[in-house]
Amino acid sequence: MMEVYVFILTLVVLVSSELDVVHEETHVLGCSDTEEEFIYGLDGEVMFYADFNKQEGKMSLPEFADPVSFPEETYQAALANIQICKQNLDVCIQAYKSPQEKMDPPQTSIYPTDDVQQGVENALICHVTGFFPPPVKISWTKNNMIVTEDISLSQYYPNSDGTYTIFSTLKFVPVEGDMYSCSVNHKILPTPQTKTWDVEISLPGVGPAVFCGVGLTLGLLGVAAGTFFLIKGNNCN
Repeated sequence: MMEVYVFILTLVVLVSSELDVVHEETHVLGCSDTEEEFIYGLDGEVMFYADFNKQEGKMSLPEFADPVSFPEETYQAALANIQICKQNLDVCIQAYKSPQEKMDPPQTSIYPTDDVQQGVENALICHVTGFFPPPVKISWTKNNMIVTEDISLSQYYPNSDGTYTIFSTLKFVPVEGDMYSCSVNHKILPTPQTKTWDVEISLPGVGPAVFCGVGLTLGLLGVAAGTFFLIKGNNCN
């Protein structure tokens, strides 16, 4: 199976003369023999994407962001555009005979979304960016055992330099000593790129409080001792 991936990227800059604000709208259409992608974005955020597995279009922004609504026909338009993309892909393969493509390796990092607390549900983010071309494959392990549940994957999103970014999210409950890893596969990498993260529950610091308490105690003892000797001295006089 060939791993050719074609992306058609359209950037539209919208200017509001009333508020003098410039916004950037992004439209990404991508296809290969294994993957399909169709998204609309605004100012670096995904507004709408086509979920071809569930055969529906999905809004990505929360209600409080007052997102632009997309009609149901948008998903049908996505299906039509994917077919056109695949036809263009076949034409390109025949015309250019799969030339050597420029490739950029991914840069991977892993971090929790919230402060880590023992037994409180959290989520780990595997942030993969700076790679070209898609796709990448992301896998998770917990204590060296493969994890397949409670994992979500974002859409590919273009960076300003022509590379791409994708996020994988793993829900978990922190337990001291557990170790998680995120592994990324890309065609340019000879071996998977793996980042690990250990659960470390930070206990509240007691050092400053102890030092303040000791200092206050010594201060009070000093005052008491001074008062005692002052009284003794007066009695002697």
